[in-house]
Amino acid sequence: MTADAKSLEDLGNLTGQASEAAAPVHIQKLDAQGRAYATGKRKNAIARVWVSRGHGKITINDKDVTTYFARPVLQMILKQPLVAAERMDQYDIRATVTGGGLSGQAGAVRHGLSKALTYYEPELRTVLKKGGFLTRDSRIVERKKYGKAKARRSFQFSKR
Repeated sequence: MTADAKSLEDLGNLTGQASEAAAPVHIQKLDAQGRAYATGKRKNAIARVWVSRGHGKITINDKDVTTYFARPVLQMILKQPLVAAERMDQYDIRATVTGGGLSGQAGAVRHGLSKALTYYEPELRTVLKKGGFLTRDSRIVERKKYGKAKARRSFQFSKR
């Protein structure tokens, strides 16, 4: 019986060590210029986002955010992670976006910005995770099928 008790104690020690090692440690990831970089995706849009210390200047494809995303709703979507983290005027954001439409591009920049903020300040991860900004929205357009007008729509039926 003592051999069984000893193996159970060993097993208990092993599980105790495993639970300590299981907790991930997030560290700051910066490049040589002191910027955090991340890629964000939404629909068919892909955004590359760089975050650095600054005064709140946001540039997208070398244009100001108000000229690139003219609709206030898109600007609001883009700034949601900064508002949630309460870091509105503390970072300069530079992004390049390709593919998709304006709505998808705004979502892609928001996703990339959230990831880059967690790389710059790892303690913001819990706030951004609760807001759902770190999760990639996996919904994409369904492909068109053969014999259909669109993905699911059939051609109009006529008896004649």
